[in-house]
Amino acid sequence: MASDSSPASEDTFQAPVCCSARYNLAVLAFFGFFVLYALRVNLSVALVDMVDSNTTSADNVTSKECAEHSAPVKILRRQTGKRYQWDAETQGWILGSFFYGYIVTQVPGGYIARKVGGKRLLGFGILGTAVFTLFTPIAADFGVGALVVLRALEGLGEGVTFPAMHAMWSSWAPPLERSKLLSISYAGAQLGTVVSLPLSGIICLYMNWTYVFYLFGIVGIIWFILWISLVSDTPETHMRISQYEKEYILSSLRNQLSSQKSVPWVPMLKSLPLWAIVVAHFSYNWTFYTLLTLLPTYMKEILRFNIQENGFLSALPYLGCWLCMILSGQAADNLRAKWNVSTVCVRRVFTLIGMIGPAVFLVAAGFIGCDYSLAVAFLTISTALGGFCSSGFSINHLDIAPSWNGNSEGRDCLPLLRAHHDSWHIVGI
Repeated sequence: MASDSSPASEDTFQAPVCCSARYNLAVLAFFGFFVLYALRVNLSVALVDMVDSNTTSADNVTSKECAEHSAPVKILRRQTGKRYQWDAETQGWILGSFFYGYIVTQVPGGYIARKVGGKRLLGFGILGTAVFTLFTPIAADFGVGALVVLRALEGLGEGVTFPAMHAMWSSWAPPLERSKLLSISYAGAQLGTVVSLPLSGIICLYMNWTYVFYLFGIVGIIWFILWISLVSDTPETHMRISQYEKEYILSSLRNQLSSQKSVPWVPMLKSLPLWAIVVAHFSYNWTFYTLLTLLPTYMKEILRFNIQENGFLSALPYLGCWLCMILSGQAADNLRAKWNVSTVCVRRVFTLIGMIGPAVFLVAAGFIGCDYSLAVAFLTISTALGGFCSSGFSINHLDIAPSWNGNSEGRDCLPLLRAHHDSWHIVGI
């Protein structure tokens, strides 16, 4: 899948990491994806508290298979959040509606990013999601239809974020730092999940579910202000970058610039490497988003954990995934830079670990019944091993895409494509 059989070459000098503009971008992107996933998953926990438990139990014939084992929860404050009579099918529509909007803006996001810039697209995408999140309690009061539409609109906003971030990294990430920089920025998604799930459970327990949406919505707006104020689309337009670092980034990407001014859609659609990336994304995300959306419901209805235990245990798999993402990013770049392992080999090995490992443990989790410890352990290991994919197919877009040099010619072709063995590939799938 990768674009070459040897590590990418760079000039001998390297700009310092400490206080650098490129790593500052990675940190701000980290918190951006932290907010992004917090806004995405908070409903999964809040929904458990939004729904009348009598309605759920009546519809769920498997909820009594596992014995109740949680200690009674002592509520410190009277619960004031409104409860809704939503059956399991209705809850499924509410949880799934986000992805109907999410899928619509994935491919257009890459095209829009090269027109308006990844900074604005990513910033306003998260801002829109944060604002819609603030209106979630109102939409719930209007009814299921209004809530489904609102969540779909949130999906539209979040759908542009990964293409926009890829567009920015195509201009900012030196080839031999690519795995580290992208792993740092995208690891925020896992940590956002780790924090959001238990925190949402605590908020529901001691306050009520409406504050889940208010809190995370406000955090998203604060992040947007910092993002718009501190980052730039390219090194050339950054106001505080050192000349030394700017030259380092531009020289490392010089051989990856493309003069192509039109997008060869037909050759791209016929490209087997392109479809390999698409299939890898589809396969991984099928499992990842299914667990992300339904794990709190599984913890409550099948394993029968209370709301506080639910949040913490649902977050545990994503803590493991976050650690694997950070460590795999460091390992991947070290293998390429210090051990001279080819890019294609690194991408393939990390993809295999991140795909086969989770599949094995997820299948195993289906055969352990009501063994609570094994269920949590297998789900944690499965999700954690998926973190290796962040240095596999997930970064392969930038290996085979040209870099955006910030001028008009670069905007015509980036971040959409790059020639590779007479095949063309797309960024932002």
